[in-house]
Amino acid sequence: MTNTEIRPFRIDVPQAELDDLDERLARTRLPQPAPTDDWEYGTPNSYLSETVEYWRTKFDWRAQEARMNELPHYLTEIDEQTVHFIHVPSKEENATPLLLLHTYPGSFADFLDMIGPLTDPVAHGGDAADAFSVVVPSIPGFGYSTPLVGRGWTMRRVAETFDKLMRRLGYDSYGAHGSDGGAMISRELGLMDPEGFLGLHVLQLFSFPSGDPAEFEKLEPKDYAALEHMQWFQSVGGYNQMNGTRPQTVAAGIADSPVGQLAYSELFNNFGNGTSLVSTEQILTQVSLYWFTNTQATAGRYHFEETKAAREPEVNPSRTGVAVFTDDFKTIRALAERDNSNIVHWSEFPDGGHFAAMERPLVLVGDLRTFFRS
Repeated sequence: MTNTEIRPFRIDVPQAELDDLDERLARTRLPQPAPTDDWEYGTPNSYLSETVEYWRTKFDWRAQEARMNELPHYLTEIDEQTVHFIHVPSKEENATPLLLLHTYPGSFADFLDMIGPLTDPVAHGGDAADAFSVVVPSIPGFGYSTPLVGRGWTMRRVAETFDKLMRRLGYDSYGAHGSDGGAMISRELGLMDPEGFLGLHVLQLFSFPSGDPAEFEKLEPKDYAALEHMQWFQSVGGYNQMNGTRPQTVAAGIADSPVGQLAYSELFNNFGNGTSLVSTEQILTQVSLYWFTNTQATAGRYHFEETKAAREPEVNPSRTGVAVFTDDFKTIRALAERDNSNIVHWSEFPDGGHFAAMERPLVLVGDLRTFFRS
């Protein structure tokens, strides 16, 4: 028989684990410094030293834990995989059901500042007609959606799992939003186009040149700048290759070192080449979640599974909206429209980046309202 039970859940890290973290941080041994004290060689010692000191002396995990526990958390099993999620139904009638899908190296905590304005717009200066009932799952292998059962956890399989979650919660229609891995899962839902799917709103559509010279004839100057940004990210995105080929190797060191977890989470600080607006508190909340759940090995595994999965390109037919933040990966519209036939909403913002849900949450809330309102 299939277990469809939904169980309430609270985050409660044992004090012994907090004490262990403090002792490990106190014994931090940094690597030999790079020739330049910047991000050229990777996470610099100066950043690690300063952030570790903040982690030990100022960061209050219990306060963050209490804040997260103000929201209703649940666990359920879908196809034998434990799935953790936050579910906040709106008190407004006819609220739009919405999946919020997180990043890597992020988590459900990406959306802590958005859930209130989305579910209760009136209390945040908005219109009751813009209310959402929000579901924020942890991708299998991340956080409390563990242990990860078996292999083959591609973004398509995650999308299928989350569609089953929404049906289990009683939603016969819903939309999706995501960034990074969350954007990939959202697009997979668009490709699946399950009954009642209201569309996807993403921060990125990962469409790249195919090699056809004719594609470049459609590009504008800003598109060439976007291509340069892609090249920059490829030059610093070594974690993609590491997770895609040897996720267990790198996880062995990170599982034994909280500073290793912090260093490997450099995207929070470095994705926009020094422009990130993610705060130290937000970074340490995310890094601490990974540390306490010991999930680097399984969180990074989707890179491996996607690398091994052989799939032909598909065109997404579902209603699609894109929000481009200036310091993020910049989706090139001409290429995105090649791969997604129903882009009906496109917006661009002058600041913020890959982690806009944490950097500019109210701006993103406004764009979600605009997309789903129409």
